[in-house]
Amino acid sequence: MKNIEKIILPGLVVLILAILYFLYFAPSDELGKFSKFDTNNNASLPIIVKLVKDKGITRNADGTYSFYVIDGDNKVVRVNGPESLPPGMDDAKSMVLTGHLSGETFHAHGVELRN
Repeated sequence: MKNIEKIILPGLVVLILAILYFLYFAPSDELGKFSKFDTNNNASLPIIVKLVKDKGITRNADGTYSFYVIDGDNKVVRVNGPESLPPGMDDAKSMVLTGHLSGETFHAHGVELRN
């Protein structure tokens, strides 16, 4: 009987830890939401979004790029991006933008593609 107790208790602990990991800590492919950003905060935070291909990508006079993305709430937001963008943005399923929301424009400091 004691041998069974020595197996069941560690097994339950491992099971609980696995459930916590897969429900809370595991990376997600779910799109983020701009509504969670504070427009008064300039901290750079990551968000997963999709590129709106119909609106295109334009190069600004200062050398940066502008494009539009859509979030998990289907909100379309203009992004002022960095001076260089990763190749293959049009073909990526989603991307991770790192930056901050200022009014209705997201200022991206980094762009990372996800496939």
